[in-house]
Amino acid sequence: MEDNKKELEVIDLRIIFSKIWAKKLLFVKVLPVVFVLSCAYILCIPRTYTSSLNLAPEINNSSNIGGTLGSLASSFGIDLGNMETTDAINPMLYPDLMDDNGFVVGLFDINVTSADGSIKCSYYDYLAKHQKYPFWKKAISGIKKLFAEKPKAINSTGKNNPYMLSKKQNDIASAIRKKVIINIDKKTAVITIATEAQDPLICKTIADSVKERLQVFITNYRTSKARVDEQYYHKLMVESKREYEKARQLYGSYADANTDVVLASMRAKQDDLENDLQLKYNAYSTMVAQYQAAKAKVQERTPAFTIIKGAAVPIKATGPKRMLFVTIMLFFAFFGTCIYIIKEDIISNITRK
Repeated sequence: MEDNKKELEVIDLRIIFSKIWAKKLLFVKVLPVVFVLSCAYILCIPRTYTSSLNLAPEINNSSNIGGTLGSLASSFGIDLGNMETTDAINPMLYPDLMDDNGFVVGLFDINVTSADGSIKCSYYDYLAKHQKYPFWKKAISGIKKLFAEKPKAINSTGKNNPYMLSKKQNDIASAIRKKVIINIDKKTAVITIATEAQDPLICKTIADSVKERLQVFITNYRTSKARVDEQYYHKLMVESKREYEKARQLYGSYADANTDVVLASMRAKQDDLENDLQLKYNAYSTMVAQYQAAKAKVQERTPAFTIIKGAAVPIKATGPKRMLFVTIMLFFAFFGTCIYIIKEDIISNITRK
């Protein structure tokens, strides 16, 4: 019985292949049409380029974490030493900066230049005026504009309040979030910035600019408390210096006016002024030392950044994959035509079962 079943299966396959071969002219009609349509479709989609860089920021560990817990975390690809810091903003949260309008709107003013030099404008204007779209997207967008309500003019510049944007500005911000990706490795804390653009040079420019703004953000945050302390001690130093100079002038004037006086009361007052001058000088010296220590603390808290891989101008476009797309479409066309030819056999086998 098993041999008979195998023989029937072989016969069925031969019949199927013969039916497909008998309809070979159908493939001659379908495949060229699919090829032309696929090429026409994919050629309308503009090419995009991708550039990326790797940045390693300095991280101050609150404690050295080791032992069994550290080993267990490392086995899951997590470095607790990099995650446990005294900062309120954990390095793992840096990618979430792209969700903040303040950070994204700060990218609007980046000056970009295309590889051929034909475009020189801000990043906002580049996304708003110099993007290429397939013709069907332009048509759909035109239809939507006909029926859409006229948006209210809110915050025309986007600089006064990044959290109250107009409809167009919000669309540009959403586009930037799709084109700029920030990721961080949980094990090594290495930050990866990847950008996408329709021009290779602009792609690299945006990657470098995002890196610089991220460095500024991290530095400002890491040194914020130290800079507040520096300003506080600078204020105290200025006040103590003013008090010291006032006491010095008072003591000098009194000493000059009473040089030959031998009265005990006069000398006692002079001694009081001298002691007050010394106290003011000691306070001033202390504030100078505190201010210098606060300045050193700012420098100590300023993180160093190491560029592991810099952003390069991409040579080849990353998308769309035109050859791959056409090949896949031809495969589906071939497979679908085969199913169409043998659909009666498929239906009869299903009905028989």
